[in-house]
Amino acid sequence: MATESGRIKELVQERYGERAKRVIALGSVAEPPPSLRAGERLDAGAGQSGADCCAPADCCAAADAEYAMRLYAEGQLAGLPAGSVAASAGCGNPTALAGLRPGERVLDLGSGGGIDCFLAARQVGESGRVTGLDMTPAMLELARKNLAALGLTNVEFAQGEMEAMPLPSDAYDAIISNCVVCLSPDKDAVFRESFRVLAPGGRIHLSDVLALTPDGPAVSGEADWVACTAGAEHRDAYLGRLSAAGFVDIEIEGEAHETLGGNDEPGSNTASFRVTARKPQ
Repeated sequence: MATESGRIKELVQERYGERAKRVIALGSVAEPPPSLRAGERLDAGAGQSGADCCAPADCCAAADAEYAMRLYAEGQLAGLPAGSVAASAGCGNPTALAGLRPGERVLDLGSGGGIDCFLAARQVGESGRVTGLDMTPAMLELARKNLAALGLTNVEFAQGEMEAMPLPSDAYDAIISNCVVCLSPDKDAVFRESFRVLAPGGRIHLSDVLALTPDGPAVSGEADWVACTAGAEHRDAYLGRLSAAGFVDIEIEGEAHETLGGNDEPGSNTASFRVTARKPQ
């Protein structure tokens, strides 16, 4: 089992590392991909986000950026480095309804290129603090380049796995995560660690992919882990893990209105959901 878990993490790290390296190589940390600079919108077949996508590489970066732009409200991404947008691989918009307040301490699990960290930083202000946690060195390199481009002083990035967070206990008021918990082969550990690092009364806001029936997702191979499919659990199992970790006031709401690429295709048996819960006071 440990070997299988390790292989899944290696696969996820490799693929998302490739995504980050592609964006860095294009020099698109500060500038949008050419097709987006020209104001063009991509056709559905122009690129495939999160997969072994098209050539040349700028087509892929444009596809990733276009994909991310569907998940956020108009104007939300204004002023963000293109590198944070092009590297996004989310399935929702966890900062939109997290109710973040000035001065709060926020942790983003699987922070990638930093897009949700930067959006959260706007909401918590200079008196707040946002920490992005990611296990992939290339993603952290990209996120820090994006951070430098923005000049924010209330955001930091740390390397580590969400199943064993290198972070202090009771340290955060809110946890956000965007299509990342479904990538973990040990969700119980993720939720136990999330409970530990949250301050009493703290809350968790997850945008994630879940299976629509107890039968689980339609899986064709290990690569489906990277596509957020193979690790998708049915809501009852997922919510049960949150409860077992100690969370209360657990709620779930579908995000079917948001574009999810392959996750909404017939036969995948998965869709995006928004899940919230609270650590008791």
